[in-house]
Amino acid sequence: MHIRDILEQRTTSFSFEFFPPKTPASSDALFRSIAELERLRPSFVSVTYGAGGSTRQLTHDLVMRLKTETSLDPIPHLTCVCHDAAEIEGLLDRYASAGISNILALRGDPPIDRPDHRHEDDAYTFASELVEAIRSHNGHPDARGFGIGVAGFPEGHPECPDRTLEIEHLKTKVDAGADYICTQLFFENRDFFDFVERCRLAGIDIPIIAGIMPVTSLAGMKRMSSLALGARFPAPLLRAVDRTNGSNEAVARVGTHWATEQCRQLIDSGVEGIHFYTLNKSTATRDIFASLGVETSSQIDGSTRTTTNEPAA
Repeated sequence: MHIRDILEQRTTSFSFEFFPPKTPASSDALFRSIAELERLRPSFVSVTYGAGGSTRQLTHDLVMRLKTETSLDPIPHLTCVCHDAAEIEGLLDRYASAGISNILALRGDPPIDRPDHRHEDDAYTFASELVEAIRSHNGHPDARGFGIGVAGFPEGHPECPDRTLEIEHLKTKVDAGADYICTQLFFENRDFFDFVERCRLAGIDIPIIAGIMPVTSLAGMKRMSSLALGARFPAPLLRAVDRTNGSNEAVARVGTHWATEQCRQLIDSGVEGIHFYTLNKSTATRDIFASLGVETSSQIDGSTRTTTNEPAA
């Protein structure tokens, strides 16, 4: 289903992100997690794409399996890095033939083993150029072509300290044909609200989906801080984590509660969508859904099934 139609189905969309498994064992574990989340009837799920296409085939395989073996609507990531135009065209042809309706278009980061890679050497240097290439692809059965998503950065893009210029770059991607924006993770909702307002002032009027990643461990917090994208942890969250005395079980409870409150405030404020970065695990996301009491509906075998995830006792 085209992303425009997906986002019109609910006041607030809910979606999940997975990354491709690297071994048969991790593949089985991932599908157990997906099965636990599938019953929540997400609006869509997205599948990440390794730096330089290092997991290109794994991404394709997972997307195809989700399409054929589940009721989920998968959105594959696609990056510019280390690809020529023919490779991008071939991937789009295969996705279109398989009935994949949407793509998340990203510039992407260089592979770890190629730190000297120059984006200028790629067929598409910027995500906006990739958006244009996807938009001009003529092989999709939907007359509108692929639905296209792009990334947004509520805390600021790490490579662009000029926040005004950053929004201008985002506007270029939108003007190239993007249908929605999915933000990177953030832990302070004020950053998101300010980002949305600045987008609207710049004339960006497509849906903006908030990216949420629950903290589940101290090690996870350290990884989020060291990522190229970074992550700012508000002082109240840090104080709550500090009170756990390093217990990962307690940290996970704190992180789930914090993310739940983020989601509650976002929903109450009319957010257009919430996208959960699941790290291929289902527990925290299921707990958040249960606490929010999210109602989910889907069309199954010609009849509508509606379930309400009641708040946990």
